[in-house]
Amino acid sequence: MQIHESAEDYLETILILRERLGQVRSIDIVNEMGYSKPSVSIAMKRLRENGYIDVDAEGFITLKPSGQRIAQRIYNRHDLLTRFLVALGVSRETAAADACKIEHDLSDETFEKIKAHALRGSAPAGTEDAIDP
Repeated sequence: MQIHESAEDYLETILILRERLGQVRSIDIVNEMGYSKPSVSIAMKRLRENGYIDVDAEGFITLKPSGQRIAQRIYNRHDLLTRFLVALGVSRETAAADACKIEHDLSDETFEKIKAHALRGSAPAGTEDAIDP
């Protein structure tokens, strides 16, 4: 099933917020992403209908296995790409913003090559620690 970039962003945000807060509600996503309550509500409805999340009677959101896999994949890409760009000398803020832009569109093949390169210690001299997992 094809999933849109915005859905990946929502799933990644749920994962991050769950780690930070323990439990996640729509209002937490509103505050984190800066979107309107109605926009987040519509997105949560779609994610629920497509089997990526569950929402309990109290409004707490949990990732279903399919949503967890997508969220973890995007988060891992974002994290490694950010660290790789920082190792190249890009500022952390710019690296994180750029990683967010490319994490969705980068092919699996290209990402795996970047990952292998980064983990092989072939990063610019003196930056190996910036990428170490």
